[in-house]
Amino acid sequence: MLLALLALPVARRFLEGSMTLHMLVQYPLLMLCGALLASRLPAVCLKPDPAGRSAGNGWNAHGITGLFASAVILAILMIPRVLDLALISPAVEFSKMAALLFCGAALRLSWQAAGWLVQGFFLGQVLPMSVVVGTLYESSPVRVCNAYLLGDQVLLGRLLVWIAAGVALAWLAGLFRSLMRSDAGPIQNVG
Repeated sequence: MLLALLALPVARRFLEGSMTLHMLVQYPLLMLCGALLASRLPAVCLKPDPAGRSAGNGWNAHGITGLFASAVILAILMIPRVLDLALISPAVEFSKMAALLFCGAALRLSWQAAGWLVQGFFLGQVLPMSVVVGTLYESSPVRVCNAYLLGDQVLLGRLLVWIAAGVALAWLAGLFRSLMRSDAGPIQNVG
């Protein structure tokens, strides 16, 4: 249902009318649609085995392939020329939407199987990339996307940097919480 709404011309015009809405609302919503579609796959494809691999996906051992594909997709879709082309070329728009659906599905199928170490490596690549792109958007004296205003570009740049910092802090908090639980577990069992 959400995917059908996002594909409507009215929704696309609204979300793609602003660089900030395009990248920070439409992209995540399309990725959410991909994750929701992946969650509807048979359970055998979703649950990792004891070795951390998704049972039906030998190609995605420890979630590495899915996370790598997601990182590549996100890197390509952050290129300003791709944003411009998605507005004028139906083929590029369709490819962008399909890539983001795949990205969301890959994240859904890979994240849990990846474990903390692989997740940290993935975020260690994607978040700095987001900060660099955000800094470029924020500090560039000229528009990097022809279709969007400079003020919107600056806002997007600032938000990308803040979102990257927020995601990093949230992930680190989850890691520390998990480590604290694993350290506290044996102590509680002794007493």
